[in-house]
Amino acid sequence: MEFKLNDEQRRMVESVRELAQGKFRQRALRWMDGTFPWENIKELAELGVLGMTVPEEYGGMGLPVFETALILEEIAKVCYPTAMAVLGEAGVQTRVISHYAPASIRERILPQVVSGDCILSICMTEPHAGTDVRNYRTNAVRKGDRWVINGVKTLISRAEEAGMFVVFTRIEGKPGREGIGCVLIEKGTPGLEVTGTYHTMGGENLHEVQFNDLEVPDENIVIREDGFKKLLNAFNTQRCLNPSISLGLAEGAFDEAVKYVRERPIFGKPIADFQGIRWKLADMYKDIEAARGLLYRACWTANPFPDPFLAATAKVFTNEMAIRVTGEAIQVHGGFGFTDEYPVSRLYRGARYGSLGGGASETLRDLIGRKIVSGDMDTDGILALGYF
Repeated sequence: MEFKLNDEQRRMVESVRELAQGKFRQRALRWMDGTFPWENIKELAELGVLGMTVPEEYGGMGLPVFETALILEEIAKVCYPTAMAVLGEAGVQTRVISHYAPASIRERILPQVVSGDCILSICMTEPHAGTDVRNYRTNAVRKGDRWVINGVKTLISRAEEAGMFVVFTRIEGKPGREGIGCVLIEKGTPGLEVTGTYHTMGGENLHEVQFNDLEVPDENIVIREDGFKKLLNAFNTQRCLNPSISLGLAEGAFDEAVKYVRERPIFGKPIADFQGIRWKLADMYKDIEAARGLLYRACWTANPFPDPFLAATAKVFTNEMAIRVTGEAIQVHGGFGFTDEYPVSRLYRGARYGSLGGGASETLRDLIGRKIVSGDMDTDGILALGYF
């Protein structure tokens, strides 16, 4: 297995790294109060990053999952809120539109995503149903050539900034997973209301969104049937992109820790000269590299969506690795690591989200365990991989 970047891939990653390290790092504290990082987003749009997963026919780059993960990783090294904002344009909602929406929606929305003129907000979680999609209560009912939507979504990202909401809803009250569909709702539509704000420890704001007798035309229906299966396909991509942010946060914290121990003196010499500190760094490094291998391999299987089992495995390991590594980076910094002035504090807070979003670790562990005991998976070492 060789993850070797070609010249075009390397140029893109280096361009994003230069922008992130040169400008985003200096601005990172600005966004910790929930302010949306518009300045960063506009600069990324100019690079073409916001359209990295949009097909080329709509002005995007049509990048595979692997390259997308590399770019998110670079942004997350210095700024979690910006990485999450970019994930919103490159993640589930864009892929749902690209792969499943009618041509009229793709032609109308995707070029605006590329330019940064339309922020997308995906609405899935409900107050009583997160992972339990079968118990969604939001419902769309047909009324002539229009659809009437009622319901509540919660913990929604970018609701204040979004130009379009990609809403997973029940269709005509059909029960269970089979009744799930998807509808596109434009900002300012009567009956759409942002009713609550939750400020997160990572810095970004999440919101509650209500739909009260909201009407949309028939052409705004993205998915009419088989929505749960299509949602899972798109979510397997999210289970690679979410941990790519975790990987970047861990790498950023590791870099800060290495820099600090080289410069910080104690008892007349740098703390890097103490074996206990070097061992911490060694453990952080091996955890990062183990996660990188799992994650990149899962990304490599995408055609167009990653292998569900490998994506789940990579996500659980990488999310939890990031919590350990960023926590150790704080420990290495001592009391300074507990302050906002040092990046490791922010990176740790961002890392804590990974195992909650895109499929909680407990849910994915059960998915992995069920696959193992089902007998459907060959566990015969390297011969069982099929692809590597």
